[in-house]
Amino acid sequence: MFLLVTSCFLPDSGSSVKVSLFIFGTKRDPTKKKNEKRRATRVTFSFSLFISFPQTHCVKRLLFYHLQAYSIFFRFEMVSFKVSLVSTSPIDGQKPGTSGLRKKVKVFKQPNYLENFVQATFNALTTEKVKGATLVVSGDGRYYSEQAIQIIVKMAAANGVRRVWVGQNSLLSTPAVSAIIRERVGADGSKATGAFILTASHNPGGPTEDFGIKYNMENGGPAPESITDKIYENTKTIKEYPIAEDLPRVDISTIGITSFEGPEGKFDVEVFDSADDYVKLMKSIFDFESIKKLLSYPKFTFCYDALHGVAGAYAHRIFVEELGAPESSLLNCVPKEDFGGGHPDPNLTYAKELVARMGLSKTDDAGGEPPEFGAAADGDADRNMILGKRFFVTPSDSVAIIAANAVGAIPYFSSGLKGVARSMPTSAALDVVAKNLGLKFFEVPTGWKFFGNLMDAGMCSVCGEESFGTGSDHIREKDGIWAVLAWLSILAHKNKETLDGNAKLVTVEDIVRQHWATYGRHYYTRYDYENVDATAAKELMGLLVKLQSSLPEVNKIIKGIHPEVANVASADEFEYKDPVDGSVSKHQGIRYLFEDGSRLVFRLSGTGSEGATIRLYIEQYEKDASKIGRDSQDALGPLVDVALKLSKMQEFTGRSSPTVIT
Repeated sequence: MFLLVTSCFLPDSGSSVKVSLFIFGTKRDPTKKKNEKRRATRVTFSFSLFISFPQTHCVKRLLFYHLQAYSIFFRFEMVSFKVSLVSTSPIDGQKPGTSGLRKKVKVFKQPNYLENFVQATFNALTTEKVKGATLVVSGDGRYYSEQAIQIIVKMAAANGVRRVWVGQNSLLSTPAVSAIIRERVGADGSKATGAFILTASHNPGGPTEDFGIKYNMENGGPAPESITDKIYENTKTIKEYPIAEDLPRVDISTIGITSFEGPEGKFDVEVFDSADDYVKLMKSIFDFESIKKLLSYPKFTFCYDALHGVAGAYAHRIFVEELGAPESSLLNCVPKEDFGGGHPDPNLTYAKELVARMGLSKTDDAGGEPPEFGAAADGDADRNMILGKRFFVTPSDSVAIIAANAVGAIPYFSSGLKGVARSMPTSAALDVVAKNLGLKFFEVPTGWKFFGNLMDAGMCSVCGEESFGTGSDHIREKDGIWAVLAWLSILAHKNKETLDGNAKLVTVEDIVRQHWATYGRHYYTRYDYENVDATAAKELMGLLVKLQSSLPEVNKIIKGIHPEVANVASADEFEYKDPVDGSVSKHQGIRYLFEDGSRLVFRLSGTGSEGATIRLYIEQYEKDASKIGRDSQDALGPLVDVALKLSKMQEFTGRSSPTVIT
């Protein structure tokens, strides 16, 4: 086999370019049998080619890019590898949550821990999704990602995978991975059949923090329960896994293709630009020119905080290079493996710098006039927080407002919406929009995979969840940057006359308040109790289930706490039957539904790496236009008090207040 590597060097001055060609070969020992594996023997030939050209910057630059393109295309190494089987045994606790497996880094570093889960995943897939297939392997760049990629590449090679696509420097946002699975076509016509995404999403990163891995299917969405259940069962019975231990480390910092020869044939690892495919998709969905016009308007100011997550790999390209925003509008947009020591969760508690800049901090004063629009992303860029000047947009309101304005403001939806959907704990703001616009509406359990079936069946266009996730059927994941572009599109649409100099700027707050005036307001808050003792959390949920059997007793308790609170009309554990495949998901959260439309929802989260997280959701609907301007916490005060006392939250958790209030 032969390797052709082209490298080019452009002098700072002068009139020539040097092109070096190196040819490597492999050689089999003639004393060995024909089918016995061979090691690479490299023989190097080199020569130089000097090309003269006029000493002008533009010609030099053009030639440099031309040669650089060939350098990328021809970079590969044909090195042989052998496959060995490693004995292992099951490791407890490898049950995937709503978005994969998340544990502390020290857990993933245990012998065979990552390998067991990866092989359990390969074993859960059909043969055609592995043998000869193309897989994407990348993530949010958190600590341990580079090492994990090298392990997965070696296991993919050993399992007969044909090629692996890796984002440069291991960086691909979760929505970008989904887009790449669905849209990217390799030079040889190949398409990805799935992906290992290395992320713990909004959880912290670093040597003592969290790591995570999940598998996405050929539709670009998270593996459904039918697959994650198989993965878990496989982790409990695994005895061995194949690995190409002698496969050299792949340089994932340099764009190009590295090729190897294995027992089942050629195996390629292609490193590619992290942003190209995703940017192309966004430009096909939104009117970038109208957004660019908005961002260039002197009275409109903009701020985006990537919280040192993978969104930083896209923010400069999209907001600065494509849309013309000043670089000063970007905060924390350099991806870091520990997220700069912060918690990459885009909410009012953890996005402190952005919150202060937007004039929403109770303690910090950023100084100066806040921007008109602000947004933040989580570690893997699938979540988003939307802010106006001194104004917070709840995620539940955000998805409802996007749905209400999508057809007029976003070209992708110009022919109409197929339907809308929300997760069960999300407020009913989207329900009201769907009813008013005559749209199909679906309520699903928490977990983006439940939206995927609806989208694949052509039943849903826009969807969202209260945990800062918003998206559409352009991919099969929630998409933080998509949500920001959707809001900028709505602002551009609402300000058409303003941008021509004929009217006052319509702000984020104006849009939200007009939405409330039209559809009513859903006062909403979420209390998170993180790292609670798991036994105590289960006992609390058990009490709430037990109380549901006697609603008269529940209403008696409530009247003793706050007489003005309405009676509970019904209570249950949310259960979902998928309208597409008929699958049933049980025990998806405990609901107390009140006669006036208010709700209390209690749920144990599956996204933490240790302990348990209790999430409490409180919602109250208000149609009276004279009462929609109250502070959310004030309006919900009585219901919050009822929820905490009814559940005996402090007694079970030992906490006098939640970790996070949203």
